[in-house]
Amino acid sequence: MYVVENKNTKPQYNLALEEYLCLRAIRDKSRFFMLWQNEPSIIVGRFQNTLEEINTAFVEERGIHVVRRNSGGGAVYHDLGNINYSFVMPDSSGDFDFAFFTGPIIRALATLGVAAELSGRNDLAIEGKKVSGGAQFRRGGVMLHHGTLLYDADLEILSQALRPSEDKFQSKAVKSIRSRVGNIMPYLPSPLPVAEFQKRLQQGVEGLTPLTLERDALDEVEKLRDEKYSRWEWNYGESPRFTERKRARFPWGGAEAFLVVDEGSVVECSFRGDYFGSGDYSPLLSRLVGRPYTKESVAKALEGLDTHEIFAGSDAGDIASLLSPEI
Repeated sequence: MYVVENKNTKPQYNLALEEYLCLRAIRDKSRFFMLWQNEPSIIVGRFQNTLEEINTAFVEERGIHVVRRNSGGGAVYHDLGNINYSFVMPDSSGDFDFAFFTGPIIRALATLGVAAELSGRNDLAIEGKKVSGGAQFRRGGVMLHHGTLLYDADLEILSQALRPSEDKFQSKAVKSIRSRVGNIMPYLPSPLPVAEFQKRLQQGVEGLTPLTLERDALDEVEKLRDEKYSRWEWNYGESPRFTERKRARFPWGGAEAFLVVDEGSVVECSFRGDYFGSGDYSPLLSRLVGRPYTKESVAKALEGLDTHEIFAGSDAGDIASLLSPEI
């Protein structure tokens, strides 16, 4: 099994590198292992509604990356106190077998004096506290198993970044299960710097052969980063159909908007409130429906629109502030 050394900490790049390794394994039947870190990021499960999983205002304020991965499961928070691991191997069983892949990690942690165990379907726990979550993705006869290892992560930031309003969205997306979490470092006989922990963890995984990726390979990774993992269409637009309720009060009255968003675009919108107006929303809807659900797109849709008859006393800026998503 090849071990890929990766010092990049941008989640867009690292998820692209994982996908490249999967594609390469499909081509030449290689097996890969990789340890890697992300700067502060939320990594959203493949089938989740991104906006439903994040505390948008907090994420924007802190400059936290938000990126969708290929595997299912729940949203997770990464920072430089968290180590991620990836296995890419032939998919011989056809089942989502988490115990097979977590075994080497448990044994590696044991060499450091840490007693972890598989908890539930896909987590690792120490003394009842979740320290690792895993997810899997199968494609073309290859299995990607990856997971987090909370070593010295900022658990307060984690709890705030993944705290959206519970009543704001309705969707069929898989909601993250909030679990009691903890860091690994307090359980070590002697604390280690993160880099040293990562080094010793890799040494604890048997049968690894170092691999340096050639320039052509890195070009493929960067292409995936730019064309997929850096794009709104993947990170937000791939979210399942959902309904968002927006509410605001203005001098001319209170208004409530219900927006249905599918494949990242507005497909329906209706209004309620104690305002006065014509009741004819067609001039507004003709501009809004079909557009991507982003701040920029909503603002552009409403440019030059006279909303005074639709909502008496309003202007386009009021309606843009009502309808715009938080990110």
